[in-house]
Amino acid sequence: MKIAIYPGSFDPVTKGHLDILKNAAGIFDKVIIAVAHNGEKKGFLTVDERIKLIKDSIPDLKNVVVDSFEGLTIEYAQKHGADVLIRGLRAVSDFEYEMQLSQTNSALCDKVKTVFLTTKPKYNFISSSTIKEILANGGDISKFVPEPVYNYLTNSEKK
Repeated sequence: MKIAIYPGSFDPVTKGHLDILKNAAGIFDKVIIAVAHNGEKKGFLTVDERIKLIKDSIPDLKNVVVDSFEGLTIEYAQKHGADVLIRGLRAVSDFEYEMQLSQTNSALCDKVKTVFLTTKPKYNFISSSTIKEILANGGDISKFVPEPVYNYLTNSEKK
C-alpha cells in the first residue's frame, strides 16, 4: 500500500488545496492530509476547526484521512509508514522553496520521497493568506474555498 502525506497549515483550506488532494487520492492508496500545528504561531482557525472543515469538504474521498501533527513532517511521515510527501505547486515561484524543503527532508530520510503536484490553472493564484485578506476586507471568497469553509467563515465569529 502506497501511503502519501499531504502536509500543510490549511488555514483555511482552499479549492487549490483540494485540487491537489484529489489528484493525490487518485494516485496513492491512502493519503493523510496532515494539518501542521505550530504552538508558537497563532492560526486564523484552530487546528480542530481546520480538521473539521477539511473533513466536511471531502466526504467522497474515501482513501483520505485527516490528521494533525507537531514537529518535523518527515518524522510524522516515517511514523505513519508513508512513502511520499505531497507538495503542491501553484506557480514557478513556489518551486525554489519547495525544492529546498524536499532536499532537506531527503537529507533527513531518503526513503520518503517528495512528489510535486500542480493545481489547475484556475487555482494558481489562490492562497490561504489571500483568502484571509479578502475576507477581512468584506470581499466574496465563495469562488476560492469549498462550500463548508465559505459557510463557516461567513457565518461565524471569524468574520
